[in-house]
Amino acid sequence: MYVFLPSTVPALAALLEEGRLEGAPLTAFAADPGPEGDTEEAEYEAMYAAAEESLALLAADPAAPRRRVVLAANMPDAVVEREGGAADGVVRVRVTAAVPYKKLASAHVDDPAASADVAAAAADPGSGAADDHELMWFAVQELRHLVSGE
Repeated sequence: MYVFLPSTVPALAALLEEGRLEGAPLTAFAADPGPEGDTEEAEYEAMYAAAEESLALLAADPAAPRRRVVLAANMPDAVVEREGGAADGVVRVRVTAAVPYKKLASAHVDDPAASADVAAAAADPGSGAADDHELMWFAVQELRHLVSGE
């Protein structure tokens, strides 16, 4: 199952160092467009549901750079449990195993210029302060550069 995992820059750095994302069960989001739905639109919504959850992780880690991080991974269905609907076309899931680096498909991260708005959104998630910022896409091979640039 293709899942979107909320994260932070330090957690991404730890994943790159250790070769896997630990802490199972992990909260994630997946597209669930239904038979008439648009899969691409549902994946976009699932990614932003994970970005919202990333704000909570940032609020809990004041030392982390103020950038939302969403990791996209292809995980075996056997380690993904549905928890319930999160939004139209989006389901909240639990990943019950570590996420190996080789299962990552990409990362989606805020531009550093968004940091003030992301900080405001982390402090007050209902503010919508980060809503106008689109996450940037990074290929897996770019992740080390992304983390070292912090």
